[in-house]
Amino acid sequence: MSMVSRVAEKTGVIGAVVGSFSCAACFPAAASLGAAIGLGFLSHWEGLFMHWLIPSFAALALLANLLGWFSHRRWQRTALTCLGPFLVLLGVFGMTQHFLVRDWSRGLFYSGLILMILFSLWDFFWPAHPRCTSEVCKSPEQSR
Repeated sequence: MSMVSRVAEKTGVIGAVVGSFSCAACFPAAASLGAAIGLGFLSHWEGLFMHWLIPSFAALALLANLLGWFSHRRWQRTALTCLGPFLVLLGVFGMTQHFLVRDWSRGLFYSGLILMILFSLWDFFWPAHPRCTSEVCKSPEQSR
């Protein structure tokens, strides 16, 4: 993964997590964690976070993970890392557009956040390496 897509993915994860700290009515567990670490003042901007910032940061993480596929060409890894931002977007839009039950939206959102954090840590400690093709990587016998 290129450095730009790795930084964009980490920014998307951090932004979605911090954005969830402001939404006490929608995501009480995340908001109570945010209040416990001193981010309770974010509740004043709950509408802005819920309608604009969380979806924007989740979309940024999704886009960065999709663009990361072009550098490592591992579709299984790309599918796994895109699952978290997709669930976050589905949970947020399910909550704001009222096409999902509130409990389902919360469950999707929380599971998406957890997956985003886990796969971000996975990418940090074990980054994807490019998959070799016959044109790109040559064996030692071919290079002689």
